[in-house]
Amino acid sequence: MENKVLSDISKKLNVLISLSIRQLIGDKEFGGKAGRKQGVGDLARHLFGMGLDAKDIAEITGAPLQSIRTLLTPKRQK
Repeated sequence: MENKVLSDISKKLNVLISLSIRQLIGDKEFGGKAGRKQGVGDLARHLFGMGLDAKDIAEITGAPLQSIRTLLTPKRQK
């Protein structure tokens, strides 16, 4: 049980470090088109790909949980 908790914490910290580094170097990975404002959908898909679940993604982005679940459904993914 304790290993799972530590693993979850480690995973979340790795994602936050990764996002901070990307922001510092000006990585444009999340946006598809130039001049387009970065949306929650792109960030949610990235975080989901890093292994976070919808509840954690909703907490990080400040978006409603149902909206994140909708964005992550296979039909809605690009």
